[in-house]
Amino acid sequence: MKIVTILGARPQFIKAGTVSREIAKYKEIEEIIVHTGQHYDANMSDIFFEEMQIPKPNYFLGIGGKSHGAMTGQMIEKIEEVALKENPDWIMVYGDTNSTLAGAIVASKLHIKLAHIEAGLRSFNMKMPEEINRILTDRISSIVFCPTATAIKNLEKEGFDNFDCRVVKSGDVMQDGALFYKKLAQKPLYKIEDDFLLCTIHRAENTDNEKRLRAIFEALQEIGKERQVILPLHPRTKKNIEKLKLNIQNLIIIEPVGYLEMVWLIDHCDLIMTDSGGLQKEAFFFEKPCITLRDETEWIELVDNGFNVLVGANKEKIISTYMNQQFNSDFNIDLYGTGQASKIIVERLIK
Repeated sequence: MKIVTILGARPQFIKAGTVSREIAKYKEIEEIIVHTGQHYDANMSDIFFEEMQIPKPNYFLGIGGKSHGAMTGQMIEKIEEVALKENPDWIMVYGDTNSTLAGAIVASKLHIKLAHIEAGLRSFNMKMPEEINRILTDRISSIVFCPTATAIKNLEKEGFDNFDCRVVKSGDVMQDGALFYKKLAQKPLYKIEDDFLLCTIHRAENTDNEKRLRAIFEALQEIGKERQVILPLHPRTKKNIEKLKLNIQNLIIIEPVGYLEMVWLIDHCDLIMTDSGGLQKEAFFFEKPCITLRDETEWIELVDNGFNVLVGANKEKIISTYMNQQFNSDFNIDLYGTGQASKIIVERLIK
């Protein structure tokens, strides 16, 4: 059996690495990895693949830095060339990027079976490109691997019981990765206090909106007066806080860190504040409360169970949620599986 895996961003490689390590246990499976180049990441050197124990891509398409339409169109063209050359049994995609959608469209047009990992997630915000990508990819998949019961319910509401698509609750491959990488974590070379707060901000809805970005940083400034706030700064965020001349004197601003350093920060912090989708889950995996700087989340079960609070970009709500910290501290609940998602996925593909 041959699988062509389509990836476009560093988080996707980290997720896919977990599945690739499972695939490597089966001599009868050949995996061909395609890196579209959607997101350029200076941290993804040869050392990255070695440290993370992730197979290097077989193809690098170098498509990035373009509009959504141009990027997706060029990816479809180049992925189709790879698919025709490799003639795989499956094309496998992850998540909700333009690379995901491009791989899905190629599979559909060439009648190659499509597997979508992290399927069924919905923010119900149709202005997000990611929402469009995940909905379309789910709809044309041959098999979808859902990380949660909520994801299964989303697909049921969309009529997937009537579609020629297998729906599997696999658990979350990110939990597999968290268990694997925790033992490999590396402390960043910064002065870090024992009771620090970890924050990340990168979503365009926050960084490109002056009112939202200003409110978030004003709240962080207040919190930073009494607590060390460590903020690995995304380039887009850095550009806009400099443009707006926002006050960051009470914050510990650091350069973006590698994933193993990020795992150390997650594991050793007391609280996480973020607008990242993945970091919300990683907070749960490492038993940390999370304040989410968004108006909605795909991971609604974290909110429903009290591990995560949505605060949007409301300064007063951010500060009051931090001050009160009325989070659920009992993490002994199975929301994302038991760290066996990759095993379940590969076994189902073989069947």
